[in-house]
Amino acid sequence: MSNQVAPTRDLIAHHREPINFVEVAARYKNDELALTGITCRFEHGTSTALMGPNGSGKTTLLRVMCGLTPPCQGAINPHPSKKSVALVAQLPERKAWLPVTVNNVLRMSRYRDRGLVKRIGPADRIIIEDAAERLEVLGLLDRQFGELSGGQRQRVLVAQALAQDADVLLMDEPITGLDLPSQETILRIIDDERRRGRIVVITTHHMDEAEVCDQVLLLANRMIAAGTPREVLTNKNLREAFGIRTAHGDGGDDMFLDEHAGHSEEMIHVLDDHRHDHGNDHR
Repeated sequence: MSNQVAPTRDLIAHHREPINFVEVAARYKNDELALTGITCRFEHGTSTALMGPNGSGKTTLLRVMCGLTPPCQGAINPHPSKKSVALVAQLPERKAWLPVTVNNVLRMSRYRDRGLVKRIGPADRIIIEDAAERLEVLGLLDRQFGELSGGQRQRVLVAQALAQDADVLLMDEPITGLDLPSQETILRIIDDERRRGRIVVITTHHMDEAEVCDQVLLLANRMIAAGTPREVLTNKNLREAFGIRTAHGDGGDDMFLDEHAGHSEEMIHVLDDHRHDHGNDHR
């Protein structure tokens, strides 16, 4: 690693405006309503977990934030520009990738600022190297991206997002299905970026991931609840979102599923290995 310090923006949280959603609605590509009546606030220097069953609008909300899906109703003030947002989408299949090296993938992060023609400069290389070191992928730069394990590929994609030097970091199920070391590395990065003053938003099905965030938005195509993990992750709210009779361990460890719930498998993931003090372990 170079002795030079990677250049960073002034991301002092109290000097930056929060992003406010006011009665925002958005549609899927098939014109079906994905989200409606979403009113919430994203402060710089905080992390937010979007939680809810499949099809509840979590990914759509990320797409609205980064400008990929325009809202069909409501307002976002101020709306973040595409240059100020970095998105880590769900981990792609290996076969979806062209034969490119890890170094090529990381260099792509700087094209948004430099364009395809202008050369990558020394400052860009410092930013890329710093992100690669933080995600522990410096030793993989010459490897083919498609040959990496799932955990390695996800760490490369998170490093690519960090190297964009964006104010807002969006991550769609960033640790689902990964090996434990990769999970721990990415969770540490989420907390680090929050401390650096960025807005960090992740989607998740897992209670323990949601509990390490400052704010949880519980969705079911509308806002079920918003607030701290303790305020949001209650039996009542989880029953409403996931359609189950008993959802949380605060009334005992047994879980009784409604016959017609339809989300039992997801809720098992939500409750898997849940511990009330897990958030403190990661902090």
